[in-house]
Amino acid sequence: MKYLKPALCTLGLLIALNAPSRAEDGKMAIAHLLNPQGEKIGVATLTEGSEGVTIVAHVHSLTPGPHAFHIHSVGKAEAPSFKSSGGHFNPYGKGHGLKNPNGRHAGDLSNLQVGSDGVGTTVVLASLVTLEEGANSLFDEDGSAIVIHAGADDNNPKDDPQNKAGNAGARVACGVIKMLQ
Repeated sequence: MKYLKPALCTLGLLIALNAPSRAEDGKMAIAHLLNPQGEKIGVATLTEGSEGVTIVAHVHSLTPGPHAFHIHSVGKAEAPSFKSSGGHFNPYGKGHGLKNPNGRHAGDLSNLQVGSDGVGTTVVLASLVTLEEGANSLFDEDGSAIVIHAGADDNNPKDDPQNKAGNAGARVACGVIKMLQ
């Protein structure tokens, strides 16, 4: 474990530097992911690009399997429940689920896969958000956060993410998104 964290940081830097949507002078942000006990269990870096925001996340000490991975609407991460982060980031008033025929929440992202060793890494493009100014800015008046849930998001459009989060269960990690540049 002593060498795992530096290795994850190096891997994350390599992925972020080669992300397809990375703009040469794009804005960058970071979210330090904490568990309900306040321990750092990962980091997510966000880079503005021409096609949206690329999010590179590295986690450890989570249960193996898929975990819902979302952008939430409030920049607060109050343990232990992380309910302070509000619901999914949804500036366009769309429905839940990546394949929703009526459009999805801007904060709906693909599930994060965690290996048998408790470690997971993902790179996702959040095409409906920006680190710039605008209606879909992650830096609106109350900010935003990255949330990881105990289980997978089923992406069912009929689920109400305010209550069920795609049947993903409890919020097990959260980090406030903060601008780097």
